[in-house]
Amino acid sequence: MYQAFSEVAKQKAFITAAKVLNVTPSAISHSINGLEKELGFALFFRNRNGVQLTSAGEKILPIVREILNTEDKLLEEAARINGLDQGRLRIGAFSSVCINWLPDMINTFKQEYPEIEISVWQGDFNEVIQQIKLGELDIGFSALPIKENLEVLPLYRDEIYCVAPEGFEPRDKKAVVAADVADKTFILQEIDYDRNTKAALDAYDVPANSLQYSIDDASIIAMVESGLGLGILPDLALQKLSGNVVRYPFSKRHFRTIALVTHSKAQQTPSTRAFIEIVTAYLTERYGKLSDQV
Repeated sequence: MYQAFSEVAKQKAFITAAKVLNVTPSAISHSINGLEKELGFALFFRNRNGVQLTSAGEKILPIVREILNTEDKLLEEAARINGLDQGRLRIGAFSSVCINWLPDMINTFKQEYPEIEISVWQGDFNEVIQQIKLGELDIGFSALPIKENLEVLPLYRDEIYCVAPEGFEPRDKKAVVAADVADKTFILQEIDYDRNTKAALDAYDVPANSLQYSIDDASIIAMVESGLGLGILPDLALQKLSGNVVRYPFSKRHFRTIALVTHSKAQQTPSTRAFIEIVTAYLTERYGKLSDQV
């Protein structure tokens, strides 16, 4: 009943939810009707595109997903007590973490826990946080600041660089100052502009009308390489990107702090706790220590 409600809310259609859960649409309809009768109010109303949550349905959705996650935790803990390493782990991350960290982390995890099913969902910082709040993800990588009431573990201070076409050189040949970027166009990812990128640009008085937007890190590199402007990208994003570009630090150094985000410790499944241990061990070995910024 709860699973049917959660899946219909996610898919916004009874038929699609039925396919995902491998049941008939009538079974989904029966479950939803039973839950509405038990609760005493409607959960969905129909529109041209399928169904949409009512205001009451929106209020109880996080609670239902918390119940489902607690049930998963119970079954996973029982399996571990019985000597089985079964369960699932749903990870959310943004692009550069997916490319540079997750493959090694997941391979290490799978060696130790081969029976646990892992799924990876990619989104921006805010989307990852929202998916954790909704119970759609068990663990996620985002960036500070994080205001939501979630468990937050700072991991890594990632320096932000100015990326320029080959031939560009700052006046002091070491770091970019305000005079180097005056009247320059900057190419950014709009989804990240409200965080560390904006702080760097504001420090150098770059006006909003000097900004252009691109869809991803690789596109920014291609546009910079073509001479369409300068880019701002963090070190982690640059590690596996190639192009005829150069990068320089800013004279006023800027960082983003990547953090691991989960539900409260009481809500974490055994697989979530095990993955956190692997993440911290991996980053400590790679960088020497975790970030101490909170």
